[in-house]
Amino acid sequence: MPQMAPISWLSLFLLFSMIFILFNLMNYFIYLPSMPKSKLSSKIVTKSMNWKW
Repeated sequence: MPQMAPISWLSLFLLFSMIFILFNLMNYFIYLPSMPKSKLSSKIVTKSMNWKW
């Protein structure tokens, strides 16, 4: 069985690592969570608190 040179192992490791990182980044940024309809319809009401010293 032939031996692989260390530079070949390094290049394969870098190649598969970059593919793995790209795959995970694409999955992270493509995923859009769906919000429940109750959150979309109700808007956040903020009260203005003016302190009267």
